[in-house]
Amino acid sequence: MIRPTSLSLRLSIFLLAGQLLCFAGMLIGHHLPDLIGDEQHSRSAWNLLAEVRARTLVVRSLAIGPDGSVAIAPTDELQALVAKHPTLQFAAFAPETGAALTGSSPALAQALSGHGDIMTREMAVFRIKGALNKELIGSYRSEKTPFGPFRIVTYGYTFEWWDLFYHLYRDLIDVLRTSWATIAIAVAIGWFTLRRGLAPIDSAVLQARRIDMSALDQRISCGGIPSEITPLIETINGALARLDAGVARQRRFLANAAHELRTPLTIMNARIESPEKPTFKQDLARDVRRLRNIVEQLLVYARFGGEKDSSNADVDVVGLTQAMVDDHALVAVRNGKSVEFQSEQESMPIQGDRRALESVVGNLIDNALRAEPEGGTVIVRVGPGAAIDVLDHGAGVAESDREAIFEPFWRKSDLTPGAGLGLAIAKEIIEAHRGSIRVEETPGGGATFKMSFPTKS
Repeated sequence: MIRPTSLSLRLSIFLLAGQLLCFAGMLIGHHLPDLIGDEQHSRSAWNLLAEVRARTLVVRSLAIGPDGSVAIAPTDELQALVAKHPTLQFAAFAPETGAALTGSSPALAQALSGHGDIMTREMAVFRIKGALNKELIGSYRSEKTPFGPFRIVTYGYTFEWWDLFYHLYRDLIDVLRTSWATIAIAVAIGWFTLRRGLAPIDSAVLQARRIDMSALDQRISCGGIPSEITPLIETINGALARLDAGVARQRRFLANAAHELRTPLTIMNARIESPEKPTFKQDLARDVRRLRNIVEQLLVYARFGGEKDSSNADVDVVGLTQAMVDDHALVAVRNGKSVEFQSEQESMPIQGDRRALESVVGNLIDNALRAEPEGGTVIVRVGPGAAIDVLDHGAGVAESDREAIFEPFWRKSDLTPGAGLGLAIAKEIIEAHRGSIRVEETPGGGATFKMSFPTKS
């Protein structure tokens, strides 16, 4: 498992890197006007970028000579640079006497004789009078070396692309030497400020750790949380609210299921104690059918209760609804009622589970036929947009009950037949098909159940 890195540490590193990039940008901006000037001036400016590497190699070449004095003993790197750029010359002057050190380029030492008493910590740029190549320039600067301060002079260096990066690198080192304290303080202030700003998140973490299945009603406080983190905390609180509602719903479901199953089991147990009754077998079979019906409904409810997507089979809503109306027509006639199918479309394709949708439409038609007064007509209508309406003209559904009727095991009274799972299952199946269901009042009295599904694109 990869251990997550500290946000404070990462942002502090980004702050440090940002400051270094800012310094690099300032250095580039400082040199850029000279580098893009007129041709001769520009070439001299580019050549000047090679000075740092040349001077550094001269300093590294300083050594104690056979006579015990400091001299220039060119290193392999310096010799390679001179071989690559024959115009390169170098010299070093003692600060006390102004004399050129042994190993200095004779021509350069001769040209600068009489200037050995000039001392400067800033780099001074010069040209040699009468030089054939006007683009060649030189520089001298006082340098602290392992052998004390010396004036290091280089001349005739020419630019290579590597010199650009080396020059920037050396300039950054010089900046860090003089500004390291400022940079360190800025990083420390940034780190401290960030830690203080993230302190409320630590409090939120502690609150989240105290939330378990027995405390899902708790929420994480957004007090003091940075605005960038607030959406995350609000999303977590929203997820906790949905989880709390789901768990509460499941607990109610389990309690109601236990209650619903206990009643027929109690009745069955009482029947078993009186096997001598003439209707014993018929009553027992009826109790078994009731239990089986409840269990089957529970299985259907559990199947669709946790699913968000249903089958992707093509289903013709018009044909399906017509078939369910035809199946209930004979039952309606036997009970002195009728059922009528209406549709302006010949077909309306959607994607879903045909058997599940048949159970929904069939359940609603069955409920409507039971509510419909004798001699009345239940109307089943398929409208535009894959909408299915089932209308009856019975007692209707009170407005206060229009949400509750879709709750599992809800019944208006104990005298109401059934387990109270039909509409709950219907709602779960419809929502699994990304549809919706609601109940309204039928004009003239009664209940109208309205379903809608997304059409096939």
